[in-house]
Amino acid sequence: MLKFRSLLLKSKSKPKQYNALAIVRKLTSSQPLNTFYSRNAFSFWKPHAFARANSRVPISRNFCTAPDRDTLEYDVVIVGAGPAGLSAAIRLKQLCQQNDTDLSVCVIEKGAEVGAHIISGNVFEPRALNELLPQWKQQDAPITTPVTSDKFWYLTKNRAISLPSPFHNEGNYVISLSQLVRWMGEKAEELGVEIYPGFAASEILYDANDKVIGIGTNDMGISKDGSKKETFQRGVDIKGRITLLAEGCRGSLSEKIIKQYNLREKGGAEHQTYALGIKEVWEIDEEKHQPGAVIHTLGWPLDNKTYGGSFLYHMKDRQISLGLVVALNYQNPFMSPYEEFQKLKHHPAIKPFLEGGTVIQYGARTLNEGGFQSIPYPAFPGGAIIGCSSGFLNVPKIKGTHTAMKSGMLAAESAFGVFNEGLDMNTYWDALRNSWIWEELYKARNYRPAFKYGLVPGLALSGLEHYILKGRLPVTLKHGKPDHEATDAAKLHSPIHYPKADGVLSFDVPTSLHRSNTNHEHDQPPHLRLKDPKVPELTNLPVYAAPESRYCPARVYEYVADEKNQLKLQINAQNCLHCKACDIKDPKQNIKWTVPEGGGGPGYSVM
Repeated sequence: MLKFRSLLLKSKSKPKQYNALAIVRKLTSSQPLNTFYSRNAFSFWKPHAFARANSRVPISRNFCTAPDRDTLEYDVVIVGAGPAGLSAAIRLKQLCQQNDTDLSVCVIEKGAEVGAHIISGNVFEPRALNELLPQWKQQDAPITTPVTSDKFWYLTKNRAISLPSPFHNEGNYVISLSQLVRWMGEKAEELGVEIYPGFAASEILYDANDKVIGIGTNDMGISKDGSKKETFQRGVDIKGRITLLAEGCRGSLSEKIIKQYNLREKGGAEHQTYALGIKEVWEIDEEKHQPGAVIHTLGWPLDNKTYGGSFLYHMKDRQISLGLVVALNYQNPFMSPYEEFQKLKHHPAIKPFLEGGTVIQYGARTLNEGGFQSIPYPAFPGGAIIGCSSGFLNVPKIKGTHTAMKSGMLAAESAFGVFNEGLDMNTYWDALRNSWIWEELYKARNYRPAFKYGLVPGLALSGLEHYILKGRLPVTLKHGKPDHEATDAAKLHSPIHYPKADGVLSFDVPTSLHRSNTNHEHDQPPHLRLKDPKVPELTNLPVYAAPESRYCPARVYEYVADEKNQLKLQINAQNCLHCKACDIKDPKQNIKWTVPEGGGGPGYSVM
């Protein structure tokens, strides 16, 4: 155990601030462990976890050294400390306790700390949590604000027209998902799960039979030009008898696995379709605050051909979550989801909540909207894909946390069966289809594709399905084009002239980006790569009017004039929010998103 931690510290070391070897030496001395606890650089370094872990050595733990990289072995390796990954880890340890056995479980998280990359609305349905941790109310879970009202508005430019609410949020809670997963991380550690934030899983490891046997973390201390800096450390191979991928929407390793093993074809799934969610958390005046009040809208500022809507949730402590979700199959290349969100805040029905308030945090993330039709076969040789990496969002509910958690629990039960009953991970597919996830998503399957015909037909079809047929329409509608193919040529549309930010309700991108706490080591290889560097200037700019400069909510992509006054694409990778919109929306699929150095990216705390 000590050796494993020292290896991870070695790969994470930054001599200007910390000396890993010195820390390891001190750990073997008689000084108190809490002397060396640092919340920032080594957020996984927790004295209580260390003492607990040193009390025993988990079974099936071996260490070996390859010529290039250190190799570490666990029974189960989980990539991603989100709701799905942590639910899987907790459930595995619960099964171990119930069956008087033990499995070593490791969770790798690319964020600097658990919850740093987690962003969601979030009106939380506690169904899965009730199953996983029934005593959560007595265990101080950060779930304290029940929904008290539920409104649904259709927005025109100047009005908010009330509609019957289809969301049925009775018994649900307004929460911060980043805070919830931090609490879940503590519960997992108490059960003996080892969680290591700040380490990015960059590659899949295979054996000679093409079976997945774990993941490799990326090398640290490499310059932009590929040379090794003084701080260079090789990554670590972390092997698992079972590997669970819980990377969230459009996970880079998950997408590789889906393609390599043809999991969409195997599951009879359509392509996935996505939306981009942009969100701010505000602190507002006490007299305007209505804890538990929930508002959803559709309509303005989006046009009738663009699917999406906004949300406004009253959290605790005078905070509100405000966001806009825009489907990424929008057609007009001149549209900017970020600027549409800025417009939203000036609507007469929204503006009064915000006046006199202060923005606390900003962020963005894509979400899966394909639903039932787009779920790939989730098991592969050596592991499974869980949570939003597969795509279990219930679109009409606008909820996916409970289904992601349940998928992680089911995968954990299948993995336990592999170890103790000689089964294989294909039982996870059967468990999914026999679970309430499948029933719930099947009933909701026609809502999202109904809107490919436009707003009014979509409302009519989805209303019929929701209120009359209740999911029993005898056909299953198909999705339209993949999101990147939906973008029209610029000549078919007129440019959109957005108003300048006023600095009070609306803000420019640099101001918002600062509120996301985004940080990347500047001198590192770019994690956003062009498959063909000529495509931006030869295709995206002349044909689509440079859409990457607008669909990105962090100004990662911008065209700047070179010495010959020719526009060239500049990639500001250090701004990246890890939202994955570029990986999805680029018209020619020319942008490849890969993980940066571990610990980089946004630093969300209340999202």
